[in-house]
Amino acid sequence: MRNVEMNSVPFEYILNPKQIAQEPLPQRSASRLLKVDSRGNICDCMFSDLPSILGPNDLLVFNDTKVVPARIMAKKELTGGRVEVLLERQISDNECWVQLGSHSNRPSLGSSLVTENDSRLVVSEERDGFFRLRLTSDGDITKLFQSEGEIPLPPYISRSPNTMDSARYQTVFARAPGAVAAPTAGLHFDEDIFTALTSRGIRTAFITLHVGAGTFQPIRVNDVRDHRMHKEWFSVTREAVESILATKKSGGLVVAVGTTVVRALESSALASYLDPFEGYTDLFISSGFEFRVVDALVTNFHLPRSTLLVLVSAFGGSDAMEEAYLHAVSKGYRFYSYGDAMYIERTPLIR
Repeated sequence: MRNVEMNSVPFEYILNPKQIAQEPLPQRSASRLLKVDSRGNICDCMFSDLPSILGPNDLLVFNDTKVVPARIMAKKELTGGRVEVLLERQISDNECWVQLGSHSNRPSLGSSLVTENDSRLVVSEERDGFFRLRLTSDGDITKLFQSEGEIPLPPYISRSPNTMDSARYQTVFARAPGAVAAPTAGLHFDEDIFTALTSRGIRTAFITLHVGAGTFQPIRVNDVRDHRMHKEWFSVTREAVESILATKKSGGLVVAVGTTVVRALESSALASYLDPFEGYTDLFISSGFEFRVVDALVTNFHLPRSTLLVLVSAFGGSDAMEEAYLHAVSKGYRFYSYGDAMYIERTPLIR
């Protein structure tokens, strides 16, 4: 196994396109689960085994964000060229940051886009591949996307969204609208899993982090310290903090369900102690990061050269994660949003 320099982009891997899950399994909790302990030992499990992997003093922390219909189609006012608009985050009632995908050249600053229902959006700014749009017609951004938008499936799902995705690209506990991508680790949890967790005495807590379109942005630099992380809004309540502190005191594990939960909790503990917080985070977790809150992680498999793969490599160790991913590829695991899951115990920090 090769050594990975601390600030280099994590390993690449070759994946058979047939392993990219295009649709969810009929039952949420029917996925496979690849367990990796703190020493890098690998075990092939089923997701339904998770309650037996955890102990009665452990705490699962979930992200209760809800995916909004964040993709709309528009055309350039001057040329009629079609443009895909993917919401990144709303700034005010009439302004938002978006990603733009165009079948022709991208719109110029100051130009206008017109949606299918004749709403008019002015392109006012570009920053790091994102565009700031201002709605000049009646209404507000929220109503515009609710009336004209569709569920924004990730770019590696090569089909259009359907009615099934409205339910399945959403966790069963989604509560707070605002995400443009699902916190996919949570997609595996259903009533049967929650019943099993309760019977084992495993507790739950919830935070909110609205996943932005920037989660799909690849790392385009060789030194991860040069990567500029996108901002995402999150909230960690006092109730969640108290549950976490009580778990730590009892000797239980704090298990994050998804990388979004890791970013939210570790952002709230950057001052060396965990405190309730509401606001934005651009925390980029890479090799050498000192985790203060999260002990174990439930997550899906992530794209090469992604910030999410950097995070799990920092959490579980680069060598262990490379071995685990190569194992998953060889064993035919299903990858990405609708794919299988991993359970990763935190590797001790090497100083």
